[in-house]
Amino acid sequence: MDFSIKAYDTKNPILSAKTGCVAVAVYENKKLSAAASALDQHGDISAALKSGDISGKAGSTLLLRGVAGITAARVLLVGMGSADAVSEKNFASAVHATLKCFGQLGSNDAIIAFPMTDVKGRDQAWAIGCIVTAAHEAQFRTDGQKSRKDPERSGVKKLTLAADFVDARTRQSLAQAQAIARGMDLTKELGNLSANVCTPTYLANTARKLAKDYKFDVEILERKQLEALKMCSFLSVSAGSEEPPKFIVLKHMGGKKSDAPVVLVGKGITFDTGGISLKAGPGMDEMKYDMCGAASVLGTFRAIGEMGLAMNVVGIIAACENMPSGRATKPGDIVTSMAGLTIEVLNTDAEGRLVLCDALTYAERFNPAAVVDIATLTGACIVALGHHNSGLFARDDDAGNHLAQELLDAGKQAGDTAWRLPIGELYNDQLKSNFADLGNIGSPGGASCTAAAFLENFTRSYAWAHLDIAGTAWKSGGAKGATGRPVALLSNFLLNRA
Repeated sequence: MDFSIKAYDTKNPILSAKTGCVAVAVYENKKLSAAASALDQHGDISAALKSGDISGKAGSTLLLRGVAGITAARVLLVGMGSADAVSEKNFASAVHATLKCFGQLGSNDAIIAFPMTDVKGRDQAWAIGCIVTAAHEAQFRTDGQKSRKDPERSGVKKLTLAADFVDARTRQSLAQAQAIARGMDLTKELGNLSANVCTPTYLANTARKLAKDYKFDVEILERKQLEALKMCSFLSVSAGSEEPPKFIVLKHMGGKKSDAPVVLVGKGITFDTGGISLKAGPGMDEMKYDMCGAASVLGTFRAIGEMGLAMNVVGIIAACENMPSGRATKPGDIVTSMAGLTIEVLNTDAEGRLVLCDALTYAERFNPAAVVDIATLTGACIVALGHHNSGLFARDDDAGNHLAQELLDAGKQAGDTAWRLPIGELYNDQLKSNFADLGNIGSPGGASCTAAAFLENFTRSYAWAHLDIAGTAWKSGGAKGATGRPVALLSNFLLNRA
């Protein structure tokens, strides 16, 4: 969808706009928004509202044709709840309902003329982001691997946002929103691909293409290089697979050469059988999504590349499969991490932390300003937080608390929220092993917290945070598919830092 933004005022009234449809807000108390009032030249909109044809409830819609006194062919009335306080939820409901209607129209273009500065606690930039993200979601296709593609969708292809004002910051907000939405699209595309296509090699080639398109530096480390680096923990996960592991390093050097970079580390398990600790069969197909941490790093790099972010950012992706075979790591095996710590592999299905610990150790060489790892790490996080919030972990010190607050704020800003959970010595005590420095799982209880505590052992030299996205990276059931999260959170976090 093509987007533009325009201010409508006395010199350029909305009633003179030539378009296939104008969407305007109405409210439950039979009030009209400013744009709806401006189009109500002969009382057609007021009459529709008074008649009860539309309730004004958030997400309700009514399409009017031939409204007298205006140029637009159609007017879409969209309920936005109470006029006294437009909530984020009601605004988003109105946007999604509008785009659903636009998808069925016989018009190529439309205008959304919503009150973008009336949302409680939000500004116009947030509203622009909400509309752009929802529009991309409405048009996202999942038929890439079908032999017969789904029918081409009709409906609106050119969307104009009617803003209260348009200045350089407004145009920048629109450009940033589109870049982030396209980054989310890439993350969803990678997540939805079948695991026989989206292999570690495929992720490496995707990184190479991004590097070519956006002038990133890229390096792909192969097995021999990983062996030389003594990444035995990472390699232990890939031992049972025929697919070669790939360790991907992307660099966006948009800041000063002397600036310490922010490092994003993504878990890239392109398929997770659980290894010798084999998962149950039902639902195992969804383990193609176990690389969504990696996909979110690649999606975020697409966004910051398009935005030309004035900041140094390094992306690290540890990519491999976790498969059972005669060569696979066995429960009870002890491996040595790049950091030199020995790990007793008590459960081969707790493999994400085994690849991440070596990636986090590798991150030290960049003398980072901060490191954030992103991983579909634990089912326990879904039990704790459901599918609404990503789990956020950071050390309880000044650097960790500051970094955690930055990420929480960015999540709220983007509508891609996280919730902070605890770590510390008590959780680390659960990881004690009789035979190695650490077990890769803890004693029962607090499994998301013990997983984060495990990772913390490899992050002592820098500010670090961990995002557990097991509950937010994809949806199951009839709506099964990758969500693109947490690209919006990460992009806003980097934008705020820049």
